Amino acid sequence: MSQRQIVQVFEQYQKSRQHFVQTVADLATRPQNTEILHNAGVMPMLRSLMLDAVPSIQQMAAVAVGRLADHSHSLAEAVVKEDILPQLVRSLATQNRFYKKAAAFVLRAVAKHSPELSGVVVDCGGVDALVLCLEEFDPEVKEAAAWALGCIARHNASLSHSVLEAGAAPLLVLCLLEPDMALKRIAASTLSDICKHTPELAQTVVDTGAIAHLSQMILSRDVKLKRQVFSALSQISKHSVGLAELVVEAEVFPAAFVSLKDPDEYVRKNVATLMREVAKQTPELSQLIVNCGGLSKVIDYLGESRGQLRLPGIMMLGYVAVHGEGLAMAVILCKGVPQLALCLSEEPEQHMKAAAVWSIGQIGHHTPEHAKAVATAGLLPKLLQLYTDASSSEDLQAKSKKALKSILQKCTYVPALEPLLYDAPSNILKHVVCQFSKVLPHDSKARRLFVTSGGLKKVQEIDAEPGSALQEYINAINSCFPEEIVRYYSPGYSEVLLQRLESYQPA
Repeated sequence: MSQRQIVQVFEQYQKSRQHFVQTVADLATRPQNTEILHNAGVMPMLRSLMLDAVPSIQQMAAVAVGRLADHSHSLAEAVVKEDILPQLVRSLATQNRFYKKAAAFVLRAVAKHSPELSGVVVDCGGVDALVLCLEEFDPEVKEAAAWALGCIARHNASLSHSVLEAGAAPLLVLCLLEPDMALKRIAASTLSDICKHTPELAQTVVDTGAIAHLSQMILSRDVKLKRQVFSALSQISKHSVGLAELVVEAEVFPAAFVSLKDPDEYVRKNVATLMREVAKQTPELSQLIVNCGGLSKVIDYLGESRGQLRLPGIMMLGYVAVHGEGLAMAVILCKGVPQLALCLSEEPEQHMKAAAVWSIGQIGHHTPEHAKAVATAGLLPKLLQLYTDASSSEDLQAKSKKALKSILQKCTYVPALEPLLYDAPSNILKHVVCQFSKVLPHDSKARRLFVTSGGLKKVQEIDAEPGSALQEYINAINSCFPEEIVRYYSPGYSEVLLQRLESYQPA
C-alpha cells in the first residue's frame, strides 16, 4: 500500500468519526432519540471521541454529551457514571474557545437537574474551571460559564457558597460591564441565583459592587436583561434592612416604577416583587415608596394584571399597611381596598385569595376608621364565607378567621356588623355582639335602627352560656333598651301574651 493510500485511509477514518459525532449531536437535539442513543451505548463512544486528536471532533463530542445530559436526569447521571466530567474538566485549561464553550454546556446540562449532580460537578473541580472561563476574552465562553455557575448556585446555599469561594462574584460583576447583551443577562441571572439563599451570600455579592452596576441597568431597553436585574435586586433586598437600604440608596425608586407598565409581564412582576421586598423591611422604607408615588402605581398594576402576576402587588400592600395606621390609611386613600376586593373575587387560586385576605386584615385592624373602609367594601361577609367554606384550604380559613376577628374588634360601623349576626358561628359571633355592646350605649340612632332591623330580636335568640363573655355582651346590649322592649323581642314572649289574653276577663 502506497503512502498516498495510507493517508487516504486515515482521512476516511477521520471523516467517518466526524460524520458519526455530528450525526449523534444532531440526533440528540430531539427528545425521542435520546434514550435510543443511550441504550445503543453511545456514551462510551463519545467519551473516547472527546479525547480525539482532532479538536473539532472533541468539541462536537462534548456538544453531543451536553445535549444528551440536558434532556433528563437519568442521562445526566449516565454522563457522571461514564466518568466523563473529570476528563472534561482536566482538558478545559488547554483547549480552544469552542471546546470550552461546549464543556461549560456539558457541566450546565448535568448540574441543572439536582443538587446532587451539581455536587458532583463541584467535587470534580468544575466550579474552579468555570470561574477560569469567566476570565476568557471570548464573551460566548464567559456566557456559557456564567450560565453553568448559575445552574449550580440556584439549588442551595452550600453550592452557592462553593461558587463564591472559587472567586466568581467579582468576575460576574465585571461581566455586567461587557457590551455583549446575552452575557449581561446571564451574569445578572447568576448573581440573582447566588443571592437568593442567605443574607451572607447576598452580602458577599453586594461587597463586589453589584448593586451600583445592576441599578444602572433598570431602564435598559433589553427586556430579558431588565427581568434579571430586577430579580437580582429583589433577591438582595429580601434578606435584611441593611441590604434593602443599599438598594434604595442606589436610587432605583422611583425610576423602577415606570417598568410596572412594561409590555413584558415578568419585568412587571419582578418590579412589584422588588417593591414588596423593600416595603416589608421597615416603616421608613415603606414610607419612601409611598412618598415616591409607589402605592398608586402598584394598585394600577393589580388592575391590569391577572393570576400569579398579582401576588407580589397584593402582598406589597399588606406589608405597607402592617407598619402602622398612617401607612394603612395611605393604602385606603389610594383605593387599595376595592382593588384587593376585586382580586379576592376574581382569583380562583386558594393561595392568591389567602394573600389578599392577609393584606385586607393588615389594613383593617388598626382603628375603627380603617375597619370601616374594609367593611364598606363589603368584605366582612366575604371573609366569613371563606372562613366557613369547607372547600377553603386550611391556610385560607386560618387567615380569613384571623383577619375577620382583628377587623371586627375595631369595627363600629353598624350596617356592616348586623348581617353577621345571622350567619356567623359562635366564635365569630361573640366579637360581633361585643362591638354592638360598645356602640349602642352611645348612639341613639344606632339603637333605633338595631330594633327596627331585627337586630335586637336576633340577639335575644342567641343561646349563650350563663356567665360567658357572650352573655355579658348580650346583657350590655339589653341594658341599652327599656325592659319591656327587650321582653317584647325575647323568644316565647308572644306565647306569654296569648296566655295573658286567655286568662284576661273583660270588665
